[in-house]
Amino acid sequence: MKKSVSFQAFSSLLVALWIVVGGYGQEPTTVIKVQVRLVEVYASIHDQKGHFVDGLSRESFQVLEDGKPQQIAAFDSTSQSLSCAILLDTTGSMNEALPRVKNSIVKLIDELDPQDLVAIYTFDQRLVIRQEFTSDKNAAKRAVLRTRAEGATALFDALSEAAQELSQRSGKKVLILFTDGDDNSSALNANAAVARAKKAGVPLYTIAEGEATHSKNLRKLLDDLSERTGGAAYEVKKPGEIEQVFHEISEDLRHLYMISYRPPQVANDGKWRKIELVVEGPKGYRVRAKEGYFAE
Repeated sequence: MKKSVSFQAFSSLLVALWIVVGGYGQEPTTVIKVQVRLVEVYASIHDQKGHFVDGLSRESFQVLEDGKPQQIAAFDSTSQSLSCAILLDTTGSMNEALPRVKNSIVKLIDELDPQDLVAIYTFDQRLVIRQEFTSDKNAAKRAVLRTRAEGATALFDALSEAAQELSQRSGKKVLILFTDGDDNSSALNANAAVARAKKAGVPLYTIAEGEATHSKNLRKLLDDLSERTGGAAYEVKKPGEIEQVFHEISEDLRHLYMISYRPPQVANDGKWRKIELVVEGPKGYRVRAKEGYFAE
C-alpha cells in the first residue's frame, strides 16, 4: 500500500462594521461588510516513535509564508469538531467492491467523535448528495448502505464540485474520496479539476482501488492533490486492505490541527506561496502539513 502525505484552504470571514449615521440616538443605518480571506493550514504532528502528538497550543506553532513569519488568526486543536465529507465512487465497476467499501465507511463513521459532522456524496456521471452534513451518524450510515453501483465515471467533475462546496464550511473540514476507476465521463479535464480542487484547499484523503491503481496519470493526480492540500493518498492492492485504510484515515482525522492566518497584502497573481509550519517542542517532531497555496 502506498501512502503519500502533506496539505491547505481558503476561508472567508465577514466582519460587519456598523456606522452610525445622523444625530444622537438614531439607530445604525448602514452596514459595511469587509471580506477577510484566511489561509488554512492543516497539520498532524508525530514524535520520533511515530505516535501522534496532541495537546499542543497555538503558541507551539509558527507559520512562515515565503520565509516570513505570519500572525496566527485562528487555531483549532485536535479536540475540536470536524466536518467530514465522504465522496464515494458508485459507478458500475464498483459492483464487486461496493459492499466491503460500504461496511468500511460505516465503521469510519462510528469512529468519528459525537460532535463531528458527516456528509455522504456519491458519483457516477454526476455528483449526488446522499446526506447533507449531520451529526446523526445513523442517518449518514443509512445513506451509505442505500448506495448501489451503476453508470460511468465523472470523477473530475465530482471531485471539483464536492471540494468547492465543502470549502464554504467554517472550521476543520476534510474530504475522503474512494474510487476504483479512471475518469471517462467528466466535462472537466484533469488539469481543470486539479486547479479547482487546489483552489478550494480542502484536505483530501484519496483511496484508489482496482483499475484506478493501474492508471499512472490518475495515481499521480491523486497523490499531488492529497499532498498539496495536506491530506494523504492510499492505494489498495487487496480487498482486505480497504477496512484498514479507512481505519487509518479515521485515526488521522482525530489528530488534525488547523492553523489559520491572514495572508500578506500582496497581489493575487496566481503564483505559488510556500508555507512552512514550525512546531516548538522536542527535537524529532515530524510535521505533515500543507506546503503552500496559489494566491488567487
